[in-house]
Amino acid sequence: MGKRKKMVLLGIFFMLFCILSCGCGIEEKEDKKLKDMDFTIVSDKEIPDELQKIIGEKKEGQMKLTYLTDKNLYIIRGYGEQKTGGYSIQVKDLYLTENAVYLKTELIGPGENDATEEAKSYPYIVIKTEKTEDVVIFE
Repeated sequence: MGKRKKMVLLGIFFMLFCILSCGCGIEEKEDKKLKDMDFTIVSDKEIPDELQKIIGEKKEGQMKLTYLTDKNLYIIRGYGEQKTGGYSIQVKDLYLTENAVYLKTELIGPGENDATEEAKSYPYIVIKTEKTEDVVIFE
């Protein structure tokens, strides 16, 4: 290979390196907590009818929904079909950032000594909080 071809190839590789490295910059996450959000866990009787219908249609699979009314934001997290009853869901964190609401929940299964029915269950939680149009991030 001639000296000129080597220089051209080296120049091309250098340009490709520069182009690719520009697209790989470090981006800071904008999830710095501004404040914890107050919330209420809503019983089935308190869920708006339209939302109750949506939950009924989607409860068999994983569910990550939001529902906005004039006054409130409802956040729904479902864990789909389980083989038994005895499950609960714990809200680990609900907070507001500059651009989003973050929700972290955990599905807690029945203990070894807990009596459970061998019937399918569909654990979900409905959280009511202050109205915001920010996107909800489920962690």
